[in-house]
Amino acid sequence: MQHLSKVKYSKFIWPVIIGLAIWLLTPFKPVGIPVAGWHMLAIFVATIIGCITQPLPIGATALLGMTVTVLLGIVDIDTATAGFGNSTVWMIGMAYFLSRGFIKTGFGRRVALVFIRLFGKRTLGLAYSLIGVDLVTAPATPSNTARSGGIVFPIIDSLAHTYKSLPDDESRRKMGAYLVFSEFHGDIITSGMFMTAMAPNLVTATLAKTLHVNIPWMTWFLAGLVPGIICLAIVPWLIYKMYPPEIKETPNAKEWADSELEKMGKTSNPEKVMASVFVLALVLWILSSFIGLDAATVAFLAVGLLLLTGVLTMNDILHETGAWNTILWFSILIFMANELNALGVVPWLSKSIGSALNGVSWIWVLLVLVLVYFYSHYLFASGTAHVSAMYSALLGVAISAGAPALLSAIILGFTGAIFGSTTHFANGPATVLFGSGYVKQADWWKMNAILGLFYLVVWIGIGGLWMKVIGIW
Repeated sequence: MQHLSKVKYSKFIWPVIIGLAIWLLTPFKPVGIPVAGWHMLAIFVATIIGCITQPLPIGATALLGMTVTVLLGIVDIDTATAGFGNSTVWMIGMAYFLSRGFIKTGFGRRVALVFIRLFGKRTLGLAYSLIGVDLVTAPATPSNTARSGGIVFPIIDSLAHTYKSLPDDESRRKMGAYLVFSEFHGDIITSGMFMTAMAPNLVTATLAKTLHVNIPWMTWFLAGLVPGIICLAIVPWLIYKMYPPEIKETPNAKEWADSELEKMGKTSNPEKVMASVFVLALVLWILSSFIGLDAATVAFLAVGLLLLTGVLTMNDILHETGAWNTILWFSILIFMANELNALGVVPWLSKSIGSALNGVSWIWVLLVLVLVYFYSHYLFASGTAHVSAMYSALLGVAISAGAPALLSAIILGFTGAIFGSTTHFANGPATVLFGSGYVKQADWWKMNAILGLFYLVVWIGIGGLWMKVIGIW
């Protein structure tokens, strides 16, 4: 007998209470917002809070929000489903399918083992090599959870057990704790460097478009190149000093990697095809703004080639539940964000705050917005929910204050990556890697507080100056 799926009804309380409260305040709404816009805001806020409390998975919560919007007559069903035709939504889905190819063929694991063989003589070198794997696979893996949890973490866990560093006792500090925490931060850095390295970045790019700010793939990459390289070079070393592993030398790592590669055998044809398609996609993404080829088209082309060559099957596509889940909720949140803009809520908010900040230098306004955006993530358990809730409004305020639009869009985009360095529930990789048990919660929060300040200086301070040098503002 089938059982009903478990619904956490008590977690509907806050979304319903807050949504109703906003709805009932309609008679007192600001003059500049139409009634339909205010009602849309009530449903949007309730939906975002539902995505945080999660009485149902995020996709189901978003679906309920869209249904309520249509049933209450705020929009018709054609308008509500328009988000499913958004090219960025499908680009995310295609990139998920690409990442499935990395895991299915074993190509991701092979790359990791090769890096360990080359750079793994010391524990510090192991950390850099594992983060190198994250860096190589990041451009085509918008699920940073799949990247860190599906490709890199199994290697870390195997290495740690080889050196008898176990998550359930103090031996975790021999090696496992350091490697896990280093990979977490390596994943945060690579997530900031590429637009296609995590789903919230693509949400950011889409929301920026609703405010008429276009962020090309290559522009994002060039903007993040210098702060990314600085962080990749320094952060593993900083963690090594703050949280040193007991085992400093790992002379057997090369032999272990060699034995694992020997078990895998020669590079298979599916791996070769996967590597070729990945390189092709990366080159076309880099050139997309020059050759007029949309980034989503490149993603479709790459997946089409994997299907034609048999690396992926339609069964693989249908069973990639993370992709379909993302396509569902992302489409709905894009629809809601677009409606808030079209119905005047975001323009009103931007204009109001901009007027209040009239006379204040845009640099200070942008800095305050970044700090609010970053530290408010302590209240969120999803990067995507946070970006969806706040990005458009903050970008609108920055532009209203006179800040350069593209600079503001990218700076806030970077913030959406680095605010993952807050809690052990800040994003998917945090949940996976903290959940492994290698790093204690107190250590996680303490070191993240320090590294968060470092990221703000590098990504916002140095990153902002770098964007001035390359002419973004």
